[in-house]
Amino acid sequence: MSRPPRVNATFTLAALVLCAGLSTVTAGEFKLNGRTFTLADGFEMELIAGPPLVDRPITADFDEEGRLYVSDSSGSNDPVVKQVVDRTHRILRLEDTDGDGRYDKRTVFADRMMFPEGTLWHDGSLYVAAPPSLWKLTDTDGDGVADQRTEWFQGKTLTGCANDLHGPYLGLDGWIYWCKGAFAEQTYERPGRSPFVTKAAHIFRRRPEGSLIEPVMTGGMDNPVDVVFTPGGERIFTTTFLQNPEGGRRDGLIHAIYGGVYGKVHDAVLNAHPKTGPELMPPLTHLGAAAPSGLTRYDSDAFGPGYRDNLFAALFNMQKVTRHILEPNGATFTTRDEDFLVSPEADHDFHPTDVRDDADGSLVVLDTGGWYKLCCPTSQIGKPNVLGAIYRVRREGAPRIEDPRGLKLEWAQPSVGELVERLDDPRSAVRARAIHLLGKQGEPAVSALAEAIRAGRTVDSRRNAVWATTRIDRPEARAAVRSALADADATVRQAAIHSASVWRDHDAFAPLLVALKEKVAANRRAAAEALGRIGGKGVVSALLEAAGEPADRVLEHSLTYALIEIADPSGTAAGLQSQNVRTRRAALVALDQMEAGGLKAEDIAPGLASTDPLVRETASWIAGRHPEWAGTLVGSFRQRLYEKGKVPAEGDELSGQLARLAHSTPIQELLAEPLRDAAASPETKRIALRAMAESGLRDAFSAWESGLIEVLSGDDLALTRQAIATSRALQTPKTRSPSLALALLKVASRETTPADLRLEALAAVPGGLPEVDAALLTFLRGELAPDRSVAIRSAAADVLSKATLTTDQLAALTDTVKGAGPLEIDRLLSAFEQSQDEAVGLKLVKALEQSPARTTLRIEMIKPRLAKYGEKVQTEAEGLYAGLNADAASQKARLEGFLATLSGGDVRRGQAVFNSTRASCVSCHAIGYLGGKVGPDLTHIGKIRTERDLLEAILFPSASFVRSFEPLSIATKDGKVYNGLPRKDAPDEIVLATGPDQEARIARDEIEEIRPGSVSVMPAGLDQQLSAKELADLIAFLKACQ
Repeated sequence: MSRPPRVNATFTLAALVLCAGLSTVTAGEFKLNGRTFTLADGFEMELIAGPPLVDRPITADFDEEGRLYVSDSSGSNDPVVKQVVDRTHRILRLEDTDGDGRYDKRTVFADRMMFPEGTLWHDGSLYVAAPPSLWKLTDTDGDGVADQRTEWFQGKTLTGCANDLHGPYLGLDGWIYWCKGAFAEQTYERPGRSPFVTKAAHIFRRRPEGSLIEPVMTGGMDNPVDVVFTPGGERIFTTTFLQNPEGGRRDGLIHAIYGGVYGKVHDAVLNAHPKTGPELMPPLTHLGAAAPSGLTRYDSDAFGPGYRDNLFAALFNMQKVTRHILEPNGATFTTRDEDFLVSPEADHDFHPTDVRDDADGSLVVLDTGGWYKLCCPTSQIGKPNVLGAIYRVRREGAPRIEDPRGLKLEWAQPSVGELVERLDDPRSAVRARAIHLLGKQGEPAVSALAEAIRAGRTVDSRRNAVWATTRIDRPEARAAVRSALADADATVRQAAIHSASVWRDHDAFAPLLVALKEKVAANRRAAAEALGRIGGKGVVSALLEAAGEPADRVLEHSLTYALIEIADPSGTAAGLQSQNVRTRRAALVALDQMEAGGLKAEDIAPGLASTDPLVRETASWIAGRHPEWAGTLVGSFRQRLYEKGKVPAEGDELSGQLARLAHSTPIQELLAEPLRDAAASPETKRIALRAMAESGLRDAFSAWESGLIEVLSGDDLALTRQAIATSRALQTPKTRSPSLALALLKVASRETTPADLRLEALAAVPGGLPEVDAALLTFLRGELAPDRSVAIRSAAADVLSKATLTTDQLAALTDTVKGAGPLEIDRLLSAFEQSQDEAVGLKLVKALEQSPARTTLRIEMIKPRLAKYGEKVQTEAEGLYAGLNADAASQKARLEGFLATLSGGDVRRGQAVFNSTRASCVSCHAIGYLGGKVGPDLTHIGKIRTERDLLEAILFPSASFVRSFEPLSIATKDGKVYNGLPRKDAPDEIVLATGPDQEARIARDEIEEIRPGSVSVMPAGLDQQLSAKELADLIAFLKACQ
């Protein structure tokens, strides 16, 4: 390739001013580089690079000489489609020329880079993830500048947050691993098989010289970020959104098991991938909304006893580096987690993005500074002027490691024997370099490596010999590794098992069968993985037998996944006859998930009524995947539906099972039966109604309509409430049912009907109320009063938004608009789309101008509602739009003004504000296990957001969106526009959450356009509803949510 332009290639700073120097600390607060930190007891920290040497470091890696290659951001937060064209970022090479541990020389190794999201030095080149591709950058002439740029991998997708690609990471097996995030579809060819097509998140791997790409794990998470490897070869990674935010949980650390499907629950991207049970694979530990961005396994003894092989994670949002101590637990691990390095909340522009262990046993931490805001709602204002730095953490008083990288050793032409001796060197960098060079030696090194595996003095030497041999593509190398399957040490055996697995070594079949029965559960798991990859029907009976033993979820997965990969239906079906419920369960799942497994309805029918909850759950999950079996299973379901004495949990389980099968006509008819049967128990009817609602089947509405009317005509208030909820769940904007409408209106007109249920009934009338009398209009307007609950106000606004109103009624409603709160005003505007009357339009514009909640509105929300009105209304509205633009322009001044009033907030009073009907926060946000689920979980929001961040989010909620809470705007063919958060994205419909307890169900065939929304479901203008004191109290309460 041609050499790229060379710009400011080298920068030397003979006396770089790292004036903060070395700071020895105990656990507690201390100052360094103008920031405040706390550090674990007994450690010291120093600044080793900063501006002007490096401005905004993101990720880094060392070469063999100890030079540090750093991806350095330009500070750009431009849309990624612009960044990929402009390529304003760069890769720097930093050097420590005087050996004092601080960098003093900089070379621009590669300029004009797309946003870099990972750096790996391997075999003389730097591999960099710069979405949509992985680049291999090589300096061929030794001048410190990469003159070759090779596109090593093309991801071919680039989504708005650029999280399509992170990495790469070098496995101990010599393969290169990387992460796919986002949910863009990618396709990978598989010779002899259909292509691998996926939207899910993955860890992928491939050999450095190029080979077929293999997925290692699959997930519904947004952003898997970093992968490290235990000494025995187990893979561990960090990720955002391993679950939907709840109870303070969101991101985490995961043990990546081959073939595993992990969270979050995301059917649209996960359903195409085989699973080994109804539940997703478990994480190692939860981190909260931490935004983990860097991970390393500490491979040194310098920190003292108990630190080697610990994990250290950089948590961007939480401004800390955490320590995770891995402890074997069955086939996986548990972790003991603790803070290691923390920047207190006052220094909220410290954002660690990477952490690396250096050859001298120190830990290097990269702080990227305050520039990043792309897809990050920490602040709507990026701070590219707040620059980053690189720090080094050492054990206080730790002995100095002489020549930590072994640069005094012979590396130009070392003998095989010399390299083998270095496999046991106490210096981690020397060991790693020896493994790499022995792997490159190839066949000439195999004999010596085989002897090292057989007779190595230490566990390290034997295990490292296994990893070096794994990198050699020769039959003799495979034979050498097989001998390690009988090693006395479990981690050496584990490394050998992983080696046999990655190479699919058929000759390892017999010793792997032995490993399937060994005492160490982690090695039994790895052996199952290897046997599944190798294949062969001869192992199926052994896998089924092993599946019958008590096991944790991780071991159970690998045994079942091996059966799925081997895909021997007849051999696996033998497990259905086993008396062991675990074996039967593994066989059921494997037959269902493998290609052409041949599982039949009769195979799972007994399991649906099993007394074993695990078998029952599995059978139910499989049944839900096969609506074509409903005719066979309906008799069993009928018996269970009418069975008396069920506890509520059993009823909920049954309604879920029926909902998953409700696409079939026999189940639809079964659900309708009890609603028309006077003798059916209330519990039976409740289960049927719940199943209907959970199914969301609009097409089944006509089959269930008469049953719903029958329940609505009864006097059981609880069943009436469920029937109303079911009616709303099954409707679309085009649903018309005069009979159901009449039944709902009768419920609303009963004097004994509570006000909230009356509103729910009115809101459920298909197509909206055809007319509204004066008394009803007065009632509805009254229920919009500020002292009413959020649910009441929302329901009243919903009824009015869809009702047919006269011109006079719309004119009267403008007075209600004038005083409406932020949660209701947008919905009320929908009512005015039915009119073109000039007087009504002018009154509406006037009301909006006088409304305290007008700051909650965006111009793009108002214009469609006024589109049908005449020129005079449009002209009058220009003044309203100008005022709204002025409000937007004054946002920063408003923010600064409110910040000055925040001191003295009271946490207890703030909790009352959070739960109040005026603020209505609790209706959409959960803290702990209480609250709504429309907006982000706030259980630990105080850990990751400053007072300024919280105030920005309250005052200007549409300025930025929390990841996974980005709104959609959907335009339908009949001219309506829906704005909300996607809650279901199915082939037949999209469901949007439009507010507290409010949903819009939009059929796919009714949609004209889908685009990213620009307006948050959370209304702005809370500052108009609360006093300055109440706002200060609310911020204090949220900040206390740690």
